[in-house]
Amino acid sequence: MGIFRNRGLTDEQKRRIPPGQHHVSDFPVLHVGEVPYTEVPPGWDLRVYGRVASPLRLDHAELRALPSAGVVCDIHCVTSWSKLDTRWEGVPMSWVLEAVQPQPTATHVIAHAEEGFTANVPVEALHDPNAMLAYRYDGAELAPEHGGPLRLLLPRLYLWKSAKWLRALEFVDADAPGYWERLGYSNTADPWKEERYAF
Repeated sequence: MGIFRNRGLTDEQKRRIPPGQHHVSDFPVLHVGEVPYTEVPPGWDLRVYGRVASPLRLDHAELRALPSAGVVCDIHCVTSWSKLDTRWEGVPMSWVLEAVQPQPTATHVIAHAEEGFTANVPVEALHDPNAMLAYRYDGAELAPEHGGPLRLLLPRLYLWKSAKWLRALEFVDADAPGYWERLGYSNTADPWKEERYAF
């Protein structure tokens, strides 16, 4: 049955589907707990702090006034679905890195989201040209169920690393496993190596 999972795709599209994945045309909704809010709550802000030369704290209006860009990329969920040619808009991570100037001792970044959710990545993951602070998807405001008003986008990794309802990026000098990593998911999460679980 698996040989039919990506039927209808071109050969070029099939080459973009990592091992063990199947293509979907919709955008499945998966997350821990409930959607925390349906509109930007009063007092919402984003912090970028830790081992950086210039910490940032931005309210929603300040965030939306920053330089923005669009990317088209493929995304891959650890539950085995992939979606091709997704369109996102937001603040390029290259701008964030230039603004905060991570210190040489910063090796990892902890993404802090609502409800205490965290996801950890090496600093170099933020240098992916498609990495961004995303607030629009497919030409519209990012829906709450997909992480609006703001989510991290790191499309080279399984999608749980792209934390929804993002509230902070903390640059640290030692790795600290996030929510799913503590429950046995892979620390590195490379879809092309099928790094789904730590065991």
